[in-house]
Amino acid sequence: MTFEFQEPSSSSSSSSDSHQWTHDVFLSFRGTDTRNNFTGHLYNALHKKGINTFIDDELRRGEEISPALLKAIEGSRISILILSKNYASSSWCLDELLKILECKETKEQMVLPVFFKVDPSDIRDQSNCFGKAFDELRDKVKNDARMRKWKAALIAVSNLTEGWRIDKGNESELIQEIVQRVSLIVNRTYLNVAKYPVGIEPRVHEVNSLLSIGSNDIRMVGILGIGGIGKTTIAKAIYNLLAYQFDGSCFLANIGETSKQESGLVRSQETLLSEILRDTGISQVGNVNRGINVIKQRLRSKRILLFLDGVDKLVQLETLAGNCDWFGLGSRIIITTREKALLANHEVGLIYQVRDMDDNEALQLFSWNAFKTEKPFENYDGLTERAILYARGLPLVLTNLGSELYGRTIVQWKSALDKYEAERKRKRKVRKKSSKKNIL
Repeated sequence: MTFEFQEPSSSSSSSSDSHQWTHDVFLSFRGTDTRNNFTGHLYNALHKKGINTFIDDELRRGEEISPALLKAIEGSRISILILSKNYASSSWCLDELLKILECKETKEQMVLPVFFKVDPSDIRDQSNCFGKAFDELRDKVKNDARMRKWKAALIAVSNLTEGWRIDKGNESELIQEIVQRVSLIVNRTYLNVAKYPVGIEPRVHEVNSLLSIGSNDIRMVGILGIGGIGKTTIAKAIYNLLAYQFDGSCFLANIGETSKQESGLVRSQETLLSEILRDTGISQVGNVNRGINVIKQRLRSKRILLFLDGVDKLVQLETLAGNCDWFGLGSRIIITTREKALLANHEVGLIYQVRDMDDNEALQLFSWNAFKTEKPFENYDGLTERAILYARGLPLVLTNLGSELYGRTIVQWKSALDKYEAERKRKRKVRKKSSKKNIL
């Protein structure tokens, strides 16, 4: 999977959705097979739902796919492939498929196949009616290199894990299911990550390797680190990147603080259920024990993505995600905490220890906040080094300190840093005295 974050700037968006989509959905289909039936009905249903859908209404002439169509594919958040028996008889359709799979890799576009009265194995092996259409095209094109590319693309799309198959039955029900799935994707809410997302991308990659989204097991992964190191920021970025791939998702923030409030854990259970099931009418669970049973009953068959942020007590995990078998196959539960022992007690075997920022990352993050550029101003180099040394690689300190010093004079910088460093020394002395008393 490709991860893309916006380059820091004074106008950086709070969302990690860095692409400006022109369409929600691009429909790829063989006109003679489905334009006046399934595809036409699907387009109307998507349109009525307010989903901005591109459909090619023009008759196709020539062998080359038009630049306008390529642009439409690039600008679409989702591509829906209606793979019918004559899809592979069209070089135009197959070139669309190549472009769609390219955008899947380079733009994180989602691809949803519909196997319309064809078997996925026929597409994978180019057999039966689908294979006959592909062979007829081979005779027309007479270009082995092009055919090999199309064949690889057909194999790739036949192996996608999400999609629909229709042979017989109620097409209207399938259309409504597709519309509902697309609605969940295009209407999802993004979490605010960071104004200047320096250093987030490599850490997201490292956590993602532990999540192994393609596998069908159920995993709990811990994100471990001291306060201010960026655990929550990393978790939010992962949520924005992956939430659309699951049946339901939920980000429960500041659980440690919430649980201190009256009925805090019960309210967290209710939030978890309502967000994953997308049902604001979830009734009150009453108490934590009943809430546990409701979570097990309602979510055990659902593939969910759940974030438990700021956990500091074992009871919080036992109440909200007591065991992997509470959730459906392919589910992922991500826990952010400062407490390694807590993860061990809950038998969370996959743990990502958030690393400090390196010198270059720290310089960039501090500079963006203190100067609104990636490097310090002239004559501020020495003071910038002092500030970064004081922050000790913690993104929260780098951000807050840089923001506070922004726009101030060199004299004001020196005064502020002197004060911060003196206060740190004072606190260190207090801790030493306290530790000596405890020893005595």
